[in-house]
Amino acid sequence: MIRRRLRAGSSTHPVRDGVVVGAGHNGLIAAAYLAQAGRSVQVLERDTVAGGAVSTVERFPGYRVDRGSSAHLMIRHSPVLDELQLSAHGLRYVDCDPWAFAPGTATTAPIVFRTDLEATCASIAAAVGTADAEAYRQFVGVWRPRARAVMRSFYSPAAPGRFATAFAGLTGTAESARPGPVARRAGAMLSLTQELMSSGDALLDRWFTAEPLKAALAWFGAQSGPPMNAPGTAPMIGFAALQHDIPPGRALGGSGALTEALLRRISADGGEVATGRPAVAISRCGDHWRVDTPGDGGHCATTVIAACHVLTTLDLLATGGYDPTTIDRWRAQIAVGDGIGMAVRMGTDQLPVYPDLPSDLPAHGVHSALGLLVTDRAHLRRAQTAASVGELPERPALVAMGYSAIDPSLAPPGEHLLNVWAQWHPRRLADGTTWQQVAPAAAAAVTAELDRHAPGFSDHIRHTHIQTPEDLENELGLVGGNIMHVEMSIDQMFFWRPHPDLSNHRVPGADGILLAGASTHPGGGVTGASGRISAQLALRRR
Repeated sequence: MIRRRLRAGSSTHPVRDGVVVGAGHNGLIAAAYLAQAGRSVQVLERDTVAGGAVSTVERFPGYRVDRGSSAHLMIRHSPVLDELQLSAHGLRYVDCDPWAFAPGTATTAPIVFRTDLEATCASIAAAVGTADAEAYRQFVGVWRPRARAVMRSFYSPAAPGRFATAFAGLTGTAESARPGPVARRAGAMLSLTQELMSSGDALLDRWFTAEPLKAALAWFGAQSGPPMNAPGTAPMIGFAALQHDIPPGRALGGSGALTEALLRRISADGGEVATGRPAVAISRCGDHWRVDTPGDGGHCATTVIAACHVLTTLDLLATGGYDPTTIDRWRAQIAVGDGIGMAVRMGTDQLPVYPDLPSDLPAHGVHSALGLLVTDRAHLRRAQTAASVGELPERPALVAMGYSAIDPSLAPPGEHLLNVWAQWHPRRLADGTTWQQVAPAAAAAVTAELDRHAPGFSDHIRHTHIQTPEDLENELGLVGGNIMHVEMSIDQMFFWRPHPDLSNHRVPGADGILLAGASTHPGGGVTGASGRISAQLALRRR
């Protein structure tokens, strides 16, 4: 129930147990846990569409087009779906199997990654030889338990002690030549931590020989944002091993089907979600907190969960009277970055036809997969280097996802939907041109790159919707066009994300303000982790 409290110097007014700012999937997950526990909760969202980057709308007549994410990789490895019983509220996933695909070259066949490890190794062997196939089998054996440990660390608040606990027992996945059992365990732990902190490129060069396989895995890892020559990116590639436990899932009806199930869950438990209600300030109100929205006098609660971008949260706190010097220091020390990429959504009468695919694929071919359309890491490096100096890549690196092949509800009968994510594209261009000016050319480069791998595909495009980094910022609140909110570099992960002062999902000196969303541990992607963590912290407060 909504309890009544006395506003200082005024009359009584309603005070909820929780107000959540931002209806992205983490904000909705936080609200769902609170409502499930019988707490009164309201979600306030500036957009008219709930879900943020986990939402699906009709961009073209009869098409259900994702506004952000398309494949759900991490949340299927989490406890969230079962704890909130989202299947009972209409959420259905279909396995993406094959889960990834890399095109062939003039001398190598395509590589198809399936849930079945042996089938994947057979594809690798056919493409680049048995040595790398065996290396991949061993790689999965070593990195699967490590990736599971990383996932465990995602669903608890980040702290050095918890981090150590999550990785306890993994010394058996590393080697040491030190004599004696104690020294050997210590050496293995040092070896393990070094490998976890190494770059993705170093990891790939250590394990594999063939460049097409290295490029595919590097591109998979780079979906987290950083280039794979950056320190601490090895685990981003190691996460590929978990796809042989549970593959990526496609929510039937679009990525937003997760949001729709969460909305039904919240409503069934008495929670409220208000769209078109932007927060403008978070301030003290007696012994609790008030979130102001234009024209309605504010929403009071004992706990506020800010699930929006951290810079947006800092703006709200500053307007509400929080110490501006501290906020300025945090803002200066949080690296948001300058965009990661752009998306092109295409309505078509045919999905891409990639040459030389094996004959034993399922009826949907490789269109359940992340189409990792690169064949060498130099392609990735050139694209990332161009973006780092504010230029458009000559050849964008693409991930193509044709999920209408496994979910026909996404497009009208006889037609298809292709979602294409392209890295790297800066939010701000060095020559001073605007994204409105260059968007058509950038989209044309995406189409040309698709045609390199699926000749003639562009002839089948009937509708196009372009999402530039500027569009991602304006429509989805992704400051700087960064889909991860804050850079996913090692110095801004775990107990450093988004800032050491804020990494425990709390705001110093503001008991009752909690943080969630991609700005916080464990970062971007569809995990639900920070929503779950912030809800657990809120439930422990009383």
